Amino acid sequence: MDRDRDPAGRARNARPRDGLGRPLPYGAEGVERQPEGISRTPEQTLSEAQKLLDEGKPFHAHEVFEDAWKASDEPERALWRGLAQIAVGLTHAARGNETGAEALIQRGVDNIWPYEVDPPYDIDIAGLLRWAENPKGVPRLYADPPGP
Repeated sequence: MDRDRDPAGRARNARPRDGLGRPLPYGAEGVERQPEGISRTPEQTLSEAQKLLDEGKPFHAHEVFEDAWKASDEPERALWRGLAQIAVGLTHAARGNETGAEALIQRGVDNIWPYEVDPPYDIDIAGLLRWAENPKGVPRLYADPPGP
């Protein structure tokens, strides 16, 4: 069986996806996927991810955080991983999988809470931790949006 491959020859599932990342049948019209492996500054990552969360696209926000996670080293690697896990948790909640959502949001919390004392990039870690206690609505990455 032939596998879908990207231009570099890496295995990639080319099936179209719905807005929550679920695979659709080949030939179906899906939602454009977030490009992978984009190098962004932390501020660009946070801005893009918040925009996607606000648009109801947590799966896509997860992909933005995943790029940062894969590109980072310690001590921030766990931060980006945790933010990606929270976005995946939101994706599961939107898909109706509450058990999976709770588990992933908790994993995200486990990864971001150590940054609460000295949050990098003005991320509102304390606010995200409060939100995770009752995850309704869209989480805010900043207490006050950063200026221009």
